[in-house]
Amino acid sequence: MNEVKLWDFHGGIHPPERKALSNRTPIQPTPLPARLILPLGQHIGAPAEPIVAVGERVLKGQPIAAASGRVSAPLHAPTSGTVGFIGLQPYPHVSGMLAPAIVIDSDGLDEWTTREPCADYRSLEPALLLERIRLAGISGLGGAGFPTAMKLTARPQEKIHTLIINGAECEPYITADDRLMRERAAELVVGIEILAWLIQPEQVLIGIEDNKPEAIAAVRTAIGERPFSLRVLPTKYPSGGEKQLVEILTGQQVPSGGLPADIGMLCQNVGTCVAIHDAVLLGRPLISRIVTLTGEALARPMNVEALLGTPVSELLAFAGLDETRMDRLIMGGPMMGLTLPSLDAPLIKTSNCLLAPTRSELPPPPPALPCIRCGACADVCPASLLPQQLHFFTLGQEHEQLKAHNLFDCIECGACAYVCPSSLPLVQYYRAAKAEIRELEQKQHKAEHSRRRFELRQERLRKAEEQKEAERQARAEKAARAKAVEAESASVPHQEAPSASQAAGLSDLQKRLKIEASMAQVALKKAEKQLAAHVTAELEAQVAELRAAAEAAQKALAAATAAAPAAAPAGADAALKKAKIELAMKRAELKKAEKAKADETELTRLREALAGAERNLHAAEEASDKPAPQLVRTDKRPLNEKLRTLKTELAFARADLRKLERDEAADPPALESARTRLAEAERRLAEHQSE
Repeated sequence: MNEVKLWDFHGGIHPPERKALSNRTPIQPTPLPARLILPLGQHIGAPAEPIVAVGERVLKGQPIAAASGRVSAPLHAPTSGTVGFIGLQPYPHVSGMLAPAIVIDSDGLDEWTTREPCADYRSLEPALLLERIRLAGISGLGGAGFPTAMKLTARPQEKIHTLIINGAECEPYITADDRLMRERAAELVVGIEILAWLIQPEQVLIGIEDNKPEAIAAVRTAIGERPFSLRVLPTKYPSGGEKQLVEILTGQQVPSGGLPADIGMLCQNVGTCVAIHDAVLLGRPLISRIVTLTGEALARPMNVEALLGTPVSELLAFAGLDETRMDRLIMGGPMMGLTLPSLDAPLIKTSNCLLAPTRSELPPPPPALPCIRCGACADVCPASLLPQQLHFFTLGQEHEQLKAHNLFDCIECGACAYVCPSSLPLVQYYRAAKAEIRELEQKQHKAEHSRRRFELRQERLRKAEEQKEAERQARAEKAARAKAVEAESASVPHQEAPSASQAAGLSDLQKRLKIEASMAQVALKKAEKQLAAHVTAELEAQVAELRAAAEAAQKALAAATAAAPAAAPAGADAALKKAKIELAMKRAELKKAEKAKADETELTRLREALAGAERNLHAAEEASDKPAPQLVRTDKRPLNEKLRTLKTELAFARADLRKLERDEAADPPALESARTRLAEAERRLAEHQSE
C-alpha cells in the first residue's frame, strides 16, 4: 500500500501498555453460566422494555426486551432457559446501584431459536438491512454503547463521505480488539462491506495502532483488493477517541459540541463491524462479546468470548482469580474504567475488559494536594481544554463557566489526572459536574414545558371566553331589538276589536297576556322543582309569589278575552302597527350608532329619521281614533343590604357544594363542611325574612 499522510492531535500521553499479559493466547470460550443477569439498560438512551414473563421458557437468540424509543436497542436471550425473575439486580456501576434486569435460569441445552441468515445482503433494500441491524440489538462495542442503527441513520443534510473503522484500542491492558482482528479479520472486512453498502461513503479508512503488528497483517490480508485504506497509527493515548482518530486520519477537527457526522464522517468499532456481520449473514443477534480478563491477580490472563449477563465473578474464576492478591476490580482499562464495588455485577454490551490488579501493580493514588497551576494537564489534554480552570469552576459549581469552557468536549480519558503532580482526581470532578448540569437542564426543560402548557391553556380559555362574550352580546342585541319592537307595539292599549285579518284569532292584547301567563307558569314550575329538591323558607316564599303572579296573569287573560272591544277600521289599525314598528327600528338604529361612536353626520341623519317616525306614529294614532297610551310604572322594592348579603352567601354555598358533589375525588370532610355551610346560610336567610 502507498504511504499516506497522518496528522496528530493535541496532547496525549504514553502510559505503560501492559498488553502482553493477555494477548498471547487465542480467544477462549467460557463455560455456560447457570444464571444470566441481563440489565435492560446496556446502551445510551432509553432502556428496553421486557416482552417476556416470569416462568416463560426462552430460546437462545429470542427477543426478551424490545426497544422503548428511537434511541434504544432490544435485548435477546444469550442461552435457552426459563425467565426466573424480572426486577432490580446488580449493575456494573461504581455506585453499586441496582437496575431493572431480566434473569434467565439456564437449562444447559443452549438451544437456538429460529434464525434468518442472509447470504446476499446486497439483495436487501437499505431500509430492511438497517432493520436487521436494529433488531439484532447491536450497540457500539468500543465506547459508550450508542445504538448502531440509530448512528447509521444520518440526517439527509449530513452526507457521510468517510467511513472510519476504529481498531486503535489505545488504552493499556485491553487487547479484545487486537485478538478479534487477528482471529476474525475476514468477518471484520465483510462487516465493513455491509456498512459501506448501507451508507455509500467515498472512502473507507481503517485505523490500527502500530503496537498490533499481527492484527495489522491479518486485516491487510483480509482486505485484499477491496478499496479500503488501512492506516497504521503511532501508539499514543487516547488515539482511539472518536474525535482524535478523525483528526489523525483526515486532519479535520470535529466542531466543539458536535459529532463526526457534522463533518460527513462516521466511526465504527471493529467489534461492532463483526457483530453486524453475524447479525446479517448468520442471523445471530448480539448475545456475547469478546472481553479481556487481565491483571496480575489472575493466574491465566486471556481474552474470552462470554455471554452477556454472565456474572463477573464466574469470568474471573475462569481466569484463575486470587482474591487475596486483588486490590480492586476495574471494568474497562486503568485510564477510563470504573471500579466495581462487588463481583455480583454481570457482563454487559459495553464491557470490554475486567482488570484485577494487585496493589503493587496499580497502587492507589496519594492524597490530593492543592493545584500548583503547573499547566501539565492542559499540555496533555487531547480536547485542547483547560483542565485546571474546569477544576476550579467545578469546585465553585459555576455551571455557566463550565459550559463556556466546553466541559462536555471532555472525553474523560484521564490524561490530565495521570500527569497531575498534585494527584487531583480531575475526571471525577468533571463527571460529577456533567451529571449536575444534565440534571439541572432536565429540570429546566420540564419547567419550561409546564410553563408553555399553562400559557397555551390560558390562551385557549381566553379565546373561549371571548367567543362566549361575543355570543352573549349578539343575543343581548337581538333580544333588545325584539323587546323594543314589542314595547312599541304594546305602548297603546288595544281596546278595539281585531281587524278583519285577525277576526278569527286573538287580539294583540290577548297575545301579550297569553305570553305573560305562559311565562309565569314556566317560572312557577321551575321554582316548584327547586323547592322539591331543597326545602327552604326563601324558596317557599318565592313559590307563593310566583303562584299569585301566575293566577293574576290567567285572570287578566280571561278578562281580556271576555271583553273584546269593537273592531277599528282595518286600514287604520294596520297603519298604526306599521308606524310603531318603524319607530322601534329607527330608535334601535340610533342606539346602535351611538354605541359604535358613529360620526356626527350619521347621528344627525338617524335622529331626523327617528323624529319623522315619531311624527308618523302620532298621525297614525290620530287616524285610528285610539286614546293616547298610558305609561304604567311598576315600583320594584329594592333589597336591603343585609338581605342581599345573605342571599349572595347562600348562592356561593350552594355553588361550592354542587362543585364538590360533581368531583368524584372530593374529600369527604370537605363535602360535609360544604353541606354545613349551606344549611347555615339557609337558616340565617330564613331568620332574617321572618323578622
